[in-house]
Amino acid sequence: MSEWPASLDRGSAGAPHEGEERSGDLAVFVPTATGVLVGLIDGLGHGPEAADAAERCAAVVRQHAEAEAQDLLQACHEALVQTRGVVMTVAWFDLEQARLSWAGVGNVDARLVRQGPELREDVALVFGGVLGYRMPNVRPASMSLQRGDLLVMITDGIESAISPGLAGGGGAQTMADRIFAMHGKGSDDALVVVVRYR
Repeated sequence: MSEWPASLDRGSAGAPHEGEERSGDLAVFVPTATGVLVGLIDGLGHGPEAADAAERCAAVVRQHAEAEAQDLLQACHEALVQTRGVVMTVAWFDLEQARLSWAGVGNVDARLVRQGPELREDVALVFGGVLGYRMPNVRPASMSLQRGDLLVMITDGIESAISPGLAGGGGAQTMADRIFAMHGKGSDDALVVVVRYR
């Protein structure tokens, strides 16, 4: 499968640190045999070295999108040893089983926001470390998907209290734009990814 599936609405919004041309925050979207991989990468710091590390990591993710979480992250770690390093969270949508699994190293925040009478959030378990510097053992978590569920991923250039940005609804791109506008710190590279399971 090479096309993005119609059952997932996606959007992203962000910007490099003021004065920089390239961002060290990078999103990766890769169709897989059973669905898609969505990754959010944050190269340490900002500027060209952070962007170089993120781009190298993204290339490895695209190559190994079908791998197990530990193997994928290990491949990224090995490719990044000579770089500044990155932190990253990766989520796999299995559309055949209607399940989401995810794993992360470092402080890229990911949450699954479930629609209902009140918003409920499941938060990705991320493990301490930096890909390219210190690689932990990673155990991915898995959960069922329900129609309307939102995967929201943010780098540390976005304030973590994003509920106001989610409250207005709309499509994935509209939400990503609004979260970035309302919650971007302006002091670092910043990126928001939103994927809705329809």
